[in-house]
Amino acid sequence: MAKAPVLTPQAEDFPRWYQDLINKAELADNGPVRGTMIIRPYGYGLWERMQQEMDARIKTAGAQNAYFPLFIPQSYLTKEAEHVEGFAPELAVVTHGGGKELEEPVVVRPTSETIINASFSKWVQSYRDLPLLINQWANVVRWEMRPRVFLRTTEFLWQEGHTAHATYEDARDYAAYIHKEVYEDFMVDVLGIDVLLGRKTPRERFAGAINTLTLEGMMGDGKALQMGTSHELGQNFAKAFNTQYLSKDGRQELVWQTSWGSSTRMVGGLIMSHGDDSGLRVPPRLAPVQAVVLAIKDDEAVLAKVREIGDRLSAAGVRVQVDDRTDTPFGRRAVDWELKGVPVRIEVGPRDLENGTAMLARRIPGGKEPVALDALAGLLPAVLEEDQALLLRQSRERRESRTSDVATVEQAVEAAAAGGWARIPWADLGEEGEARLAEHSVTVRCLVAEDGSVPDSDDAPGNVAVVARAY
Repeated sequence: MAKAPVLTPQAEDFPRWYQDLINKAELADNGPVRGTMIIRPYGYGLWERMQQEMDARIKTAGAQNAYFPLFIPQSYLTKEAEHVEGFAPELAVVTHGGGKELEEPVVVRPTSETIINASFSKWVQSYRDLPLLINQWANVVRWEMRPRVFLRTTEFLWQEGHTAHATYEDARDYAAYIHKEVYEDFMVDVLGIDVLLGRKTPRERFAGAINTLTLEGMMGDGKALQMGTSHELGQNFAKAFNTQYLSKDGRQELVWQTSWGSSTRMVGGLIMSHGDDSGLRVPPRLAPVQAVVLAIKDDEAVLAKVREIGDRLSAAGVRVQVDDRTDTPFGRRAVDWELKGVPVRIEVGPRDLENGTAMLARRIPGGKEPVALDALAGLLPAVLEEDQALLLRQSRERRESRTSDVATVEQAVEAAAAGGWARIPWADLGEEGEARLAEHSVTVRCLVAEDGSVPDSDDAPGNVAVVARAY
């Protein structure tokens, strides 16, 4: 009888494969309240690495980290009509505290534009205070009707940036900078996901924004995942909260603003972009553990050697973990590390020591080969970079091969149903066609220019709509 696979094969049931992998790679569990999740240490380690890489880029962009309260007065949200209407179905509202009914209900943070603007209106007095560039690492709550771990949960972790500028042009340019130099740079160069940059249609735009820039990734099943967004808020929130500054000319002016965010949804994107039927494949630049050194047997010389190799790799700048748990069968440990997607396994047993070699198993391209022990420290950095490049290339090839040019709504729906994306001229589709797509659970993920760049406006000549089914 054939041995049952560790994971449900992707081709058989992609959603089940996804859930199997999260469970068996020990990434997360469902929380006790419907729609919440418990992020386990290995899953949180992936998020920590994402935080580190993102935080460095955000600080290079000039933003400083701060923290704002979890509870927001309900009256704050009602000040910007489009914003409250957009979030109303997802709000969690506290009406009682300390055993008493509150004088004013408070909303559990769904996003922080309103509470941050209340502070900005006090902090900004003069043009000298601008630009004001703030980022927050926090949790948010949006009551989710159809939860899925990492992708859509009632509570999730994220970063949200909020900025105030003296002019529309400064705000527009900063939102575009975050979009490209922070988000795209991280997602392409670290996550190894070839994201598509574009502009959201008015229908898909963030509630309260005048423009939303998005990064869309194609997952292994051909669906789209919104990996991050950067919004131009115009002066909508500045008007609502009277956020003004004294200009150089001595006039009171309203600020222009941006907000931008990415979340633990990126962990889900990582899984669905790079995972295979054997488990995760973690990009080496992201991986909390880039190499694991496994002792095959409980042998004193073997144990000493794997610890020595660990020290040498660490000194060479490799994030390494030594697995000397020889009371657990080697085969089970190897499968566990494969599930977790650690890029490289270095396996050492008594016979390897006799030969002066170790077995090098590469998770991303697959395969094993013996490597001289003395060569490991010099070889591994190049191997890791090769495997990083391979993941990005595979991501790009998947998106390009599964994106088709179409001329009608019917063809776009057919392409999405077949597990791909479609491109259709926005002039041919329009808002009416976009509404017809929605009837088939297909959405316009973004608008791009004919040359693939981000359009300057919703109705710029030559805009192309990229449509897909999405998570």
